Amino acid sequence: MIRHYTLTISCPDRAGIIAAVTGFIAQHGGFIVEASYHTEQDEQRFFMRQEIRADSLPFDADEFSRLFSPLADEFSMNWQLADSARNKRLVILVSRQDHCLDDLLHRWRSGELKVDIPCVISNHEDLRSFVEWHKIPFIHVDMTDKLTAFERIAALFEEYQGDTMVLARFMQILPPVLCQRYPRRIINIHHSFLPSFVGAKPYHQAYQRGVKLIGATCHYVTDELDAGPIIEQDTVRIDHGDTVDDLVRYGRDIEKTVLSRGLRYHVEDRVLVCGNKTIVFK
Repeated sequence: MIRHYTLTISCPDRAGIIAAVTGFIAQHGGFIVEASYHTEQDEQRFFMRQEIRADSLPFDADEFSRLFSPLADEFSMNWQLADSARNKRLVILVSRQDHCLDDLLHRWRSGELKVDIPCVISNHEDLRSFVEWHKIPFIHVDMTDKLTAFERIAALFEEYQGDTMVLARFMQILPPVLCQRYPRRIINIHHSFLPSFVGAKPYHQAYQRGVKLIGATCHYVTDELDAGPIIEQDTVRIDHGDTVDDLVRYGRDIEKTVLSRGLRYHVEDRVLVCGNKTIVFK
């Protein structure tokens, strides 16, 4: 893939935003290879994503940011510039179930998911040999004292310079202080079609309710349980003959694909947050 910069912008909606941004890029010879726009009418807020070929510009990302800042201030923009030459660093948290972790590591090894994985953290030892076979450090954190455990997890995230914390079926509830410390940097896969069946054992809840669809949800983690902005979802149809075990089996397949898609959108800077909603430029 040709190296590119990804410029993402959120700002109050007004006339002239697109012209100003694209004019700035064109003024410096920049070549836009992908462009996406959206206005959230209720909030009167504008969202933009631009991919620009790095080799079409006469300066690097730092100089781009310096020159772009006055324009961003003029339009009261929240903005970010990402360089495709720098992979996002994912710190993965997992318990005993390995299907989501296995899928992510396969996509990472094959190059489909262009990220770095500096470590995997778990509250159990079960997956150590599997992770270390991939030559990734495996770190066990005992959860007996949860306050100390989550302080350790935060310290490891900083030590390994993580960009995003991925809860790949990490069966622990994160404390509010950790969620607030890393807003929109913690991604979870929940095994239900949220907002239905939050909390524990959602497939059992779905079975008892007699639903005809089950699903999975990839979302940002906030201090409200399973209520963060949703990035990606999918469902599968079930019927009266399916058991709870069947629902769990079907669900594992959905969980893997929903997490991988949502994570890819995130690492490619395709997700912008507006309140408790997301704009996903696919």
